Amino acid sequence: MKVIYTDNNATTKVAGEVIEEMMPYFAELYGNPSSMHTFGDEVGKRVKQARQQVADLINADPEEIVFTSCGTESDNAAINAAIKAFPKKKHLITSAVEHPAIKNLYSYLEKTQGYTVTFVPVDKKGRLNTAVLYESMSENTAIISLMWANNETGVIFPIEEVAQRANERGILFHTDAVQATGKIDIDVKKTGVDMLSLSGHKIHGPKGIGVLYVKKGFKFTPYLIGGHQEGGRRGGTENTAFIIGLGTACELAKQNLEIMNTRVRELRDYLQSQLLEKISCTSVNGVQDNRLPNTLSIGFDAVEGESILLLLDRDGICASSGSACTSGSLDPSHVLMAMEVPFKSAHGTIRFSLSHYNTKDEMDLIVKNLVPTIEKLRAMSPFWKDGKVV
Repeated sequence: MKVIYTDNNATTKVAGEVIEEMMPYFAELYGNPSSMHTFGDEVGKRVKQARQQVADLINADPEEIVFTSCGTESDNAAINAAIKAFPKKKHLITSAVEHPAIKNLYSYLEKTQGYTVTFVPVDKKGRLNTAVLYESMSENTAIISLMWANNETGVIFPIEEVAQRANERGILFHTDAVQATGKIDIDVKKTGVDMLSLSGHKIHGPKGIGVLYVKKGFKFTPYLIGGHQEGGRRGGTENTAFIIGLGTACELAKQNLEIMNTRVRELRDYLQSQLLEKISCTSVNGVQDNRLPNTLSIGFDAVEGESILLLLDRDGICASSGSACTSGSLDPSHVLMAMEVPFKSAHGTIRFSLSHYNTKDEMDLIVKNLVPTIEKLRAMSPFWKDGKVV
């Protein structure tokens, strides 16, 4: 069965060009890039090139790029550096819809380290309440951390505006750009962020490699303490093959930005319009204009998202749910709850996240399979009667 993959916000296919670049560094060019000998130095030069490729994608300087193991480590390292830089400041700010890498870390610091946390709310369209954010900023605020774009709805936050406000108040600003990287244009110099996280496996690179951008001038305390690697900002032997793969993935992502914002956006919009037209009592979660070009969060009233996914999976269609049922909870995701999405819609929410590998024929097949799937599930639902929600 042919797999139709529309779960690219969870992870992406590793591009063939990336695999090709990585392969020699497993068994042929296996030297340690930090070694003094020529064999290692040859690898070190390729790591240097990868650092430049990453920097070019976000308009950073290569020495501002720190390689990590993943986006979660990058997020944790950023927050750790901030609270070490300002040990007397005990207030942290983030949004109510952050990825667990930030949300759970903030909650941990609040419960165990005596920090006060402001979780800034969003409105019913997923837009950040900047008024609450700005009112909560104080001399006691160590750092503001906001995702550039939400992983479930694709809603984009006003990062440049918030970063400017933070800079004016002398507050550090970090953005989790894991979902935004490679989908929209990112310019750290223009935006003025102090730190930024990205992850390889979201942009057709390998899993197990990430980046933390650290702006020049910030006194960064390493999260992993060890050797001199990464300019002393992250100990541990460099994950050479994966770093090189990430560099290639970043170069490809920069080349594909236009495709992402034209053809992929058109595919997403086509899928959305077809589903809204052919399936009643269906709604899109989040603003439809200011969101990632590949992301569609759509709720089908009176059915459960997990049931939809199971039936789609039988047809070889990979998507994800807006519900946290797979984690043992009957509650919808914290993102949809923060947006106050009605319960009967939130439980039936599916996220389709596309890539440039998807086609219009695949969108047609999704619609063809999803229409009877929703009809079947609604026929069994206690919340559906006579063609409407009860």
